[in-house]
Amino acid sequence: MRIAVTGSTGLIGTALVHALREDGHQVVRLVRRTPRGEGEVEWDPQRQWVDTAGLTGCDAVVHLAGAGVGDHRWTDAYKKELRDSRVLGTAAIAEAVATLDTPPRVLVSGSAVGFYGDTGARAVDENAPPGDGFLAHLCQEWEEATAAAQEAGIRTVFARTGLVIAPEGGAWGRLFPLFKAGLGGRMGSGRQYWSFIALYDHIAALRHVIATDELAGPVNLTAPTPVTNREVTAAMGRVLHRPTLLSVPSPALRLALGEMSGDVLGSVRALPRRLMDSGFAFTYPHIDEALRAALKNRR
Repeated sequence: MRIAVTGSTGLIGTALVHALREDGHQVVRLVRRTPRGEGEVEWDPQRQWVDTAGLTGCDAVVHLAGAGVGDHRWTDAYKKELRDSRVLGTAAIAEAVATLDTPPRVLVSGSAVGFYGDTGARAVDENAPPGDGFLAHLCQEWEEATAAAQEAGIRTVFARTGLVIAPEGGAWGRLFPLFKAGLGGRMGSGRQYWSFIALYDHIAALRHVIATDELAGPVNLTAPTPVTNREVTAAMGRVLHRPTLLSVPSPALRLALGEMSGDVLGSVRALPRRLMDSGFAFTYPHIDEALRAALKNRR
C-alpha cells in the first residue's frame, strides 16, 4: 500500500513509519518544509494547505500531527495552539483527501480518550458520550474536523489514544527517569484510572485499523486492563526495583500545572471494545509487561 503519514517525526509517527516500511508499504511523509525527496509531501496546517498532488495514489492516510498536550502549561495562548494544530490541521487533511479523483480507502485521524472527560471508576467504551472540560471539548472538535472526508465516503477512524508507554517521549518518557532515580510516587489520591497502551501494541493497533474495513468511527487504542495511578506507581517500583514512597499532593499539582492538572488528576477508564471485537490481540495487555517491554526497547 501507499500510505501517507502526518506527525511522522513524533513518538508514534516515527515508530509507525518504521513498522509500515518493514511491512513493505510505501510511506509518504507530510512535512512542513520544502520536501527533500520523493517520499515527502509539503503541507501547512496553519494555512490549511496540502500539496494534494503528493497524495495521489495513497490507499490510506494516517493523521497524527498536533502540538503536545503536556509540553507546556495551558495558557490561553497554548490552548489556542493546541486547538489550531489539531482542528485546522485535521480539516486541511480531510478536505485534501476529499478532493482527490481517487481518494484513499481510509483516513485514520488521531484523537484521545480525553474525549470522555473524567469518568471516575466507571468503565467506558466507544459508545460513551463526550465529557466536559477543555480536553474533552478539544477532542470533539478534532474529530468533527474530519467531516469533509466522511462526506466524501472515505472510511474515517478516530484513534482515541490513551497514555502510550514508551522508553522515550510522551508522558512515560518523563516518568521513567524520575522513578529510576527513586523520586517517583503517587499523584494526588492515586485512585484515578490511567488508560495505558504499550507503544508496540499502539503501532500494531494502527496497522490493524488501516487493514480492517469494518472499523470506522471511534476506536479506543488502550490496553484492556486500565489501572489506577496507585497501581501504576506500584508497578513502576516492581519493574525498576526502586522505592515509591514519595507522593505529590493534589494542591501541589494544581499549583504547578494549572488547568492541565485536571488531566493528570482526572480518571479515564477506557476499554478497547471495538478493537477487541474486530479480532485484535494485545501483546502487552498488562501494566508490568508493558513497562518491561518499554525498558527492553530503550535506546
